[in-house]
Amino acid sequence: MLLIRGGTVVTAEQSRRADVLCDDAGRIARVAPDMEAPTSCEVIDAAGLLVMPGGIDPHTHMEMPFMGTVASDDFYTGTAAGLAGGTTTIVDFVIPEHGGSLFDAWKNWREKAKKAASDYSFHVAVTHWDDQVHEDMGKLVRECGVNSFKHFMAYKNALMVDDETFMHSMQRAAGLGALSTVHAENGDAVYYLQRALLEAGKTGPDAHPRSRPSTVEGEAAQRAIGLASLLDAPLYIVHVSTEEAARAIAEARLRGQTVYGEVLPQHLVIDESVYLDTDWLNAARHVMSPPFRERHHQKALWGGLMSGQLQTTATDHCCFCQDQKENGRQDFTKIPNGTPGIEDRMSVLWHYGVRTGKLTPERFVAVTSASTARIFNIHPRKGTVSEGADADLVLWDPDATRTVSAKTHHQNVDYNIYEGLELTGLARRTISGGKLVWNDGDLRAVRGAGRYVERPAFAKPLSSPVV
Repeated sequence: MLLIRGGTVVTAEQSRRADVLCDDAGRIARVAPDMEAPTSCEVIDAAGLLVMPGGIDPHTHMEMPFMGTVASDDFYTGTAAGLAGGTTTIVDFVIPEHGGSLFDAWKNWREKAKKAASDYSFHVAVTHWDDQVHEDMGKLVRECGVNSFKHFMAYKNALMVDDETFMHSMQRAAGLGALSTVHAENGDAVYYLQRALLEAGKTGPDAHPRSRPSTVEGEAAQRAIGLASLLDAPLYIVHVSTEEAARAIAEARLRGQTVYGEVLPQHLVIDESVYLDTDWLNAARHVMSPPFRERHHQKALWGGLMSGQLQTTATDHCCFCQDQKENGRQDFTKIPNGTPGIEDRMSVLWHYGVRTGKLTPERFVAVTSASTARIFNIHPRKGTVSEGADADLVLWDPDATRTVSAKTHHQNVDYNIYEGLELTGLARRTISGGKLVWNDGDLRAVRGAGRYVERPAFAKPLSSPVV
């Protein structure tokens, strides 16, 4: 057993002084002030620290095959890095081969993820439509604990779905009590702009944001919301990066539509000037989709998180090292899209959100864990500090400072997009399944210790916001 003594417990609802007792089954047995330690119980002193639910990152891509290569963080290294930053659960993406079985792809990802050091779950992407996809979706929901399906409106000639496929899938998901998630960028417009830029001789990373202006995200978000409304289907829009998309989500929610929005911390603090770096490699390292935006968009994203119109934060963690980024040296469209971030998400949000007064500690818990747990139907097992919940906790030092560096991070990638930033607020200790796995600089991650988290379907098709 493990007793966390003397800390301030923070949930999405309240903060209070209390001790937390974790049992040998990896659950929280009791939350109360001034508990006596049971016999043979390990005691951790949390004086001066905040005891919060471990972070849940609802958007990662560990060892993902993409653009002719494979993301450099696998399920062990990526989840271990997450533990060092206070994240104890991820929701990764199963990407079937085009025309392939969704169920077979899910089995393949389950095998890859057996090495995970923290708990994990899956969204499953729908990249085409036929009777087998219809059948597989039902099997995944009923038998495999999948309650969300991903759709790409971007990446033409690869992952992109047309509107008809998207609508078939949304309708099927809603009928199963599952949630449709979407990468909202107009893939046809992006493809057109990419070809035009290349024909004009624009081959460098600075062409990447020009091929994906905010308009293509805003249009796609509005279209996805409109299609979902026709079907009365719930919708979750990943990595919202623009004022246009944030406004579309807010307006839809004001109309009573079930729409959720996810924000990446990198979009909150980094702007498109990174693509103008004269060092080609450093600019290429920031190539991701959606790209970094003009700074004025950040105000809308922060506003969404503060108001609750945007509910969750994620990283879209998808790492590619120098030799992989070099694949696009002569053609920006061949630079593998993706950046790291799982280890730094919570510190970035605390430093730029809580320390500046934009977020309360309670709202911080909401956007880093609780809202994700509720939206994806694993609350109160995850995302809270209460009796019966999983003993996934982070002991947070709100005043400690660290400097971000690729030389000291645990992510399996040779750069860090936050390099050199001095951040206040960090995970002193991380507890996963009742075990101390990060102890103030000592990473004790265990390969294969992570459990697969089944996420049950909602009892009835979602028809109103749960967050």
